[in-house]
Amino acid sequence: MTLLVITGAAAGATALGANSRVTDDLTDRLMPARSAAQELQSGLVNQETAVLGYALTGEASFLAPFRDGLQIQQRSEDRLRELLADRPDLLADLDALDRAAQAWRVGFADPLLAGPAPDPAFYDRDTDLFDGVRAGFDQQNLHLTAAVDDARSQIDHMRSIRNVVYTALALVLVIAAGIFAVLVRFAVTDPLARLAASSRRVAQGEFAHRVDAGRGPADIRSLATDIEGMRRRIVAELDVVRDRQRQLEDRTDQLDATAEELRRSNADLEQFAYVASHDLQEPLRKVASFCQLLEKRYGDELDDRGRQYIDFAVDGARRMQALISDLLAFSRVGRVGDGFERLPLDRPLDKALSNLAAVVEDTGARIDRPERLPEVDGDPTLLSMLWQNLIGNALKFSRPDTEPRVAITAEQDDGMWRICVQDNGIGISEEFAEKIFVIFQRLHAREEYSGTGIGLALCKKIVEYHGGDIRLDPDSRTGARFCFTLPIAEPVAVDPPATDPLQQSTPAADLPGGTNP
Repeated sequence: MTLLVITGAAAGATALGANSRVTDDLTDRLMPARSAAQELQSGLVNQETAVLGYALTGEASFLAPFRDGLQIQQRSEDRLRELLADRPDLLADLDALDRAAQAWRVGFADPLLAGPAPDPAFYDRDTDLFDGVRAGFDQQNLHLTAAVDDARSQIDHMRSIRNVVYTALALVLVIAAGIFAVLVRFAVTDPLARLAASSRRVAQGEFAHRVDAGRGPADIRSLATDIEGMRRRIVAELDVVRDRQRQLEDRTDQLDATAEELRRSNADLEQFAYVASHDLQEPLRKVASFCQLLEKRYGDELDDRGRQYIDFAVDGARRMQALISDLLAFSRVGRVGDGFERLPLDRPLDKALSNLAAVVEDTGARIDRPERLPEVDGDPTLLSMLWQNLIGNALKFSRPDTEPRVAITAEQDDGMWRICVQDNGIGISEEFAEKIFVIFQRLHAREEYSGTGIGLALCKKIVEYHGGDIRLDPDSRTGARFCFTLPIAEPVAVDPPATDPLQQSTPAADLPGGTNP
């Protein structure tokens, strides 16, 4: 195709160049030469006319056209010699005309202008000499016209040759395009089609089908080789994935069995919790009761050490009962409850404060809370336990001779509600920030502060069950500050209001009990 294009371009350029040369010769030299020849002849005629007018009248004004004619003659001759530099035949006509004009000036015009009026016979020279000039006119015009006609014939001939060349080029290109299309079909398109069909079979799941390079250009064979290598790698990776999938299925079966075992274990734990809440507490109550009866009946016969032993037994039984109750409550988080519902945090807080009313009154504590706490999705019973433990700890670990004060705040933080409970109590060192949330971990002796050491562990489990987190704020300068997070409740779709004017609802703000207690 490249050779054809180069050959066709060369042939077309040659034909076009030849045609352009002939056309340029006609338009840029021959036609301007004819115009210059006409101007030259007009200048010579003006010279003769001016000389004859001066001879008849004797007035010098008639010599102005003569001088202009001389200038026109000189300018036209220079122009003709420039245009016809490569045409000696036409320059010969110009030279002959120049000699005839020179003979006329020497033999007639110059003597007439130089002396007195000659005799009448002298004027016959003008006719004889200028007839030679006119013969030069005819010869020059004849040859120029012949040159112009010859150039036009050459232009027509070159135009015909150009058309033939362009037509032949078009036919050759059409035939070559057809040949190339057939070659591309057999050499490129068909191998690509076979390669695409093989690739589709592999893509449809026939990974065992081999992609054959077959015949075709080197690029297509290389592409087919790469695709075949990719297929083999995919098959190898697929085998690995299938092996892992089989292993995963085996592990899934094991996990299912483990899950079933965990369900049975949970059932056993629930049964244990039931036994702990009923069967184990009953003997403890009997131990405590009979120890008290023993002290009441035989108290006079016992010494101080005996009564102290009885007190130890009663206290141990009671602490064991409290410990079992707390363990039961801890184990039931997430398994037994009222279920999640949309509720404001004010509601469980009110319940917790109601349970702690006696302690609040005895200590004279001050509880600062927002006018309205946010709504969340949660278990009301568990949230009440959360509030009760946090506020109860704040009141328990208060400073001596200091009125307890608890401040509750709520704010949004990174898509969560962040609720903080700040007290002015004895505080907690930062080194114990993680230890306090471990079950049965106590920072003080049992004689200093009561409790089983399970309250904050229970709070942590409740908050995490609701999808949040709880921690001790190390930046608190006075007392302890516990902050926990709860997810923001998703907005509830509201049905459009009824269009019936008779169906009117009472706004929530107008209902009784719309304000916080």
